[in-house]
Amino acid sequence: MALGFVACKKKDNDPAPVVLEVKTVSNLPADPTVNSGTGQPQAATGKYIFYNLKDNAIIANTDSISNKWDIGFRGTNIIINGGAVRSGQGGAYIYTGLFEDLKEISATQEFATDVTNTQLAIPTGSGNGWYNYNPQQNWISPIAGKILVIRTGDGKYAKIEILSYYKDSPATPSATALARHYTFRYTYQPDGTTKF
Repeated sequence: MALGFVACKKKDNDPAPVVLEVKTVSNLPADPTVNSGTGQPQAATGKYIFYNLKDNAIIANTDSISNKWDIGFRGTNIIINGGAVRSGQGGAYIYTGLFEDLKEISATQEFATDVTNTQLAIPTGSGNGWYNYNPQQNWISPIAGKILVIRTGDGKYAKIEILSYYKDSPATPSATALARHYTFRYTYQPDGTTKF
C-alpha cells in the first residue's frame, strides 16, 4: 500500500488576520442641557452629535447629509446613517447577550433603518431599546446585555455597548450628575465582514 503526503505552503503575500480593537469613548456629549445657575437647566440645542466609528471621531453637523458619520446621539435618541431619511447604508438591531459573545452577525439577521425622524432603527423609550428610566430617581441606566449592532454609513459593521449616560460614568448618578454624556465601548470591523 502506498501513502502520499501533500504539503501546503502558506503564500508569502497572504495578509495577516486583522486584530479587532475594543475602543472606549468617554463623555460623548449628546446635546446636553446646561445648568443655568438657578436650578433650572437651559434648553438643549436639539442637534445630534454625529460619530464616525472607523475614525473614532466626532463629525461636524455640517456633514449630516454625508456618509462621513455612522451613528448620532441626542439625549436618549440614537440615529443611524441609513434609511429613508438618511444618505448612508446604515442599519441597526439590538443583540441580547454579552458583548464578548457576539462573534458574528447571522446571515439572516435583518437590520432596521431610520424610517422617519421619529421612527428610528434603535427604539426609544424606557425598556424598548438600550435603556431603562427610573422615575423615582430620575435616572437613565443602560440595560445590561443589550448590544447595538450597527451597519455603518459606508456598509461596514460594528458592535456597541453603552456603559453610561452620565458624565464621568458614576456608579449611582446623583441629582447633580450631568446627563446626556455617553460612555460606550465598541468594536469596528474594517473589512466589511460580519465577524468580530
